[in-house]
Amino acid sequence: MWAGGAISDEDRLDRAETGRVLRRSLQFAQPYKRTIYWAIGLVCASTAATVAGPVFVKFGLDHGIGESSAKALNIAVAGYLVTVVVGYVVGRLQYLAINRAGEGFLRDLRVTVFDKLQAQSMAFFDRNKAGVLVSRMTADIESMGELIQWGLLQFIAAGLLLVMTLILMAVMSWQLTLMVLLFVAPVLGFASVRFQRQSNVAYLDVRERVGTNLGNLQEGITGVRVIQAYGREAEQHRRFVTSNRALYGSHLRSVKVSTWYFGLVEWSGITSIALVVGVGGFLVHNGSVAFGTVAAFVLLLGNLFEPVQQLSQLYNTVQSAAASLHKLYGLMDAEPDVAEHPRPVELPAEGELSAHGVTFTYDGTDRPALHDVSISVQPGERLALVGPTGAGKSTLAKLLSRLYDPTTGHVSYGDVDVRLVSLAALRERVVVVPQEGFLFGGTIRDNIRIARPGATDDDVAEALTAIGALERFEEFPEGLDTEVRERGSRLSAGERQLVSLARAALVDPAVLVLDEATSNLDPGTEAVVERALERLMEGRAVIVVAHRLSTVRRADRIAVIDHARLVELGTHDELMAVGGKYAALADAWARSQPSV
Repeated sequence: MWAGGAISDEDRLDRAETGRVLRRSLQFAQPYKRTIYWAIGLVCASTAATVAGPVFVKFGLDHGIGESSAKALNIAVAGYLVTVVVGYVVGRLQYLAINRAGEGFLRDLRVTVFDKLQAQSMAFFDRNKAGVLVSRMTADIESMGELIQWGLLQFIAAGLLLVMTLILMAVMSWQLTLMVLLFVAPVLGFASVRFQRQSNVAYLDVRERVGTNLGNLQEGITGVRVIQAYGREAEQHRRFVTSNRALYGSHLRSVKVSTWYFGLVEWSGITSIALVVGVGGFLVHNGSVAFGTVAAFVLLLGNLFEPVQQLSQLYNTVQSAAASLHKLYGLMDAEPDVAEHPRPVELPAEGELSAHGVTFTYDGTDRPALHDVSISVQPGERLALVGPTGAGKSTLAKLLSRLYDPTTGHVSYGDVDVRLVSLAALRERVVVVPQEGFLFGGTIRDNIRIARPGATDDDVAEALTAIGALERFEEFPEGLDTEVRERGSRLSAGERQLVSLARAALVDPAVLVLDEATSNLDPGTEAVVERALERLMEGRAVIVVAHRLSTVRRADRIAVIDHARLVELGTHDELMAVGGKYAALADAWARSQPSV
């Protein structure tokens, strides 16, 4: 529990995980080991210069002033100035070296995590909010930046400074050293253990709250049109205020832990100086210790307590970075639900696409979205999937195109289980055209070429010609080099869908999967896209998730999905004659049309 300072078994596991995470990070940083070793060497030199300063002060006081020796005093002053200059120059060099290695590490980590996210299947993005994933790539990596840019250097420097200072103090006066340790060790030892336990819990909580808050922020921005359309601004404000208040509370708890601990460290340092001055003065009076030794001790105590504070602060930073790394490594270790086969087999150029007794249940639900469905589509055949909303027709289309793998059963293409072939080969045979084509920043040509990065300008022009859309885009002032802007905002809905169809034409697949590509278009634009679709579908197997009677009637066969099961299969006339589920749907579609 937090308040009592105890820590749960789960948090103990997280704390133990810190070491493993940091060791893994060192392995990840292997390409930069030479730079890191160079930086560590510079840290050692800088620390030695810092410790040498009080030694020259002691020499100057004892031999220069105490013995009235101008030469000794000049040596002490010159030596002190040299240590200051060396410390400054070496400090700048070590900062450059560690930042070169650290920024390279972060760069490689960003690329690795991004590649892992791109390789994940649809189920992964069903389970994880986009805002939380963005926070992993931003807030979590920024948290590590603090550690890498200065924290690692400070950690090594503080440890070396602490050890060197204790050794030097013991050599100068074992009595004063023993007195300081007997006072400091019990107080800081107990406080440090308690601080580490509490700060571990606090920083894990902060990282989690940051992800949740960014997720709500991203959702509020992405869905702003829906929010405004239904007047839900107040509700979104309430949700964001709740998550933001939780983040605020987490930060305050971490600050409270730091406040009492660092205050105690500071108090211990001041009290230790007072003890050294008092006891040291007594020892100087007795002749047991030289005056320069007491002065050096006062300076060295700063070198003793400053590392303790730095190491404690760094523990916070390390915990924060370890929590971030733990989450990032979790993303990197996530295995795609739709995985590549280690030894993929050849995929036929053409064949029957079939589902064999497939059942599928989405994560977080108990009821199957699809149950024991077997169906096939022949080369050149058009199959329409119809049924009530939520019946499972879109799920079946996703399984046939292997956006998901079935829970039980399997999907085959040309008698080859699609799980045994490479995803790249399958995507060349089976292409999905979504209901709304997403456009990326760039030109029209760039967006079409996404389907086949190696395509030439002539290939792109041929793909547009194949769907009868080349002239439409060439009429733009900049032609195919027109910038579409963010999410294709410069183009109309119909033009964005034409770009999506051109992508499919560029791939030239054997099977086309359509999620009613014209359902979101106005009647004028719909006619243009319908003509492009007809040209694209020629000579291919087509699976269409249909929401309109006009689309269904053009299909060779119609599959009716209801309550996750395939309940009817046949032509339009056959199913109308049966008078079952399809006939009822067709009647409902017909009655929904405006009367002429």
